[in-house]
Amino acid sequence: MFENIILVTGFILSFLMAITLGGNDAAEPTDAAVGAGVISIKRAVIFFAIFAAVGAMTQGFMVMKTIGKGIVPEISIAGAFASVAAAVIWVNFIASKMGLDVSVTHSIIGAVLGYGLVSQGMEMINQKVLYMVILSWVSSPFAALFLAYLLYKLIVFLIKLFNIDVYNERFEKFLSYSLIFALAFSAYAFGTNDIANATGVYVTIAQKLGRMPDYNAMLVLAAFGSIGIAIGGYFIGPKVISTMAFKITRLDLLTGLAAELSNALVVYLFTTLPYIYIGFGLPISTSLATAGSLIGVGIAAGGKENVDKDTAFRLASFWVLTVPVTMILSAGIYLALYYFLGVP
Repeated sequence: MFENIILVTGFILSFLMAITLGGNDAAEPTDAAVGAGVISIKRAVIFFAIFAAVGAMTQGFMVMKTIGKGIVPEISIAGAFASVAAAVIWVNFIASKMGLDVSVTHSIIGAVLGYGLVSQGMEMINQKVLYMVILSWVSSPFAALFLAYLLYKLIVFLIKLFNIDVYNERFEKFLSYSLIFALAFSAYAFGTNDIANATGVYVTIAQKLGRMPDYNAMLVLAAFGSIGIAIGGYFIGPKVISTMAFKITRLDLLTGLAAELSNALVVYLFTTLPYIYIGFGLPISTSLATAGSLIGVGIAAGGKENVDKDTAFRLASFWVLTVPVTMILSAGIYLALYYFLGVP
């Protein structure tokens, strides 16, 4: 009886988590195009919703497996409820309200860890997968920063080499269309990696109760999550998009294109290459990758002074707090369910 109640409530929370994900992370694929003035926030969010759904439906299963099964051997219904609830509270009701783009990946991974530690103990945590996830968290923002810096310098070099007039109307149109393509590619990459943050903890539960094969279970969850992401991006996303698009660094067509391409490439490669070689796509923080790419082009275009340090510090502070806060919240919610309601 209690399990059925928690399962229904958990799916509702999962949908809320998908809305939260869209609301907070719509900024990642859209900030550069919006900041460069190529597209309005509303139109950018529509592009984001469409291509994120395509990515989730085609390759989202790669990272769902890591969050749903890779970190702990199994997630119970109560554990899924606690993990999603903890992440929703932190991201939606604290960070997004303040217009801050925090890591939803950090949030859900921290929540799963909190549940795993109190329910199964440290010895049951898959430390190999956990270390690889931590490595991806650390390396992704620096990889994005470095790649964005190089891409910007390469674009400028090619413009000078071929003596291209950057103020030529045809060239500006080419850059604008290229930036919209980069937005679409980045949204697709986002969908492949981040759909797991909303739905990955339910992979095991869907198999248990629905008796569906792995791929079918994850496809249904991806479709379910994509709807929530689209809703969140459209109704909640603009506030966070404005922070990322206008407050970290000043963007133009060149810096925007370099930033968005580097972000998309880093996210996509962290999803696909590890899955090919080790069987688990790595759930990196698209928030950190995005911030890294924006800082990279800011430095490349105008030096450190071209980056707003106050905004960067506020974002970094919330990133540091994310994992411990969601671990504590998740552990507390699970223990309350276990001791007061008797739900394992």
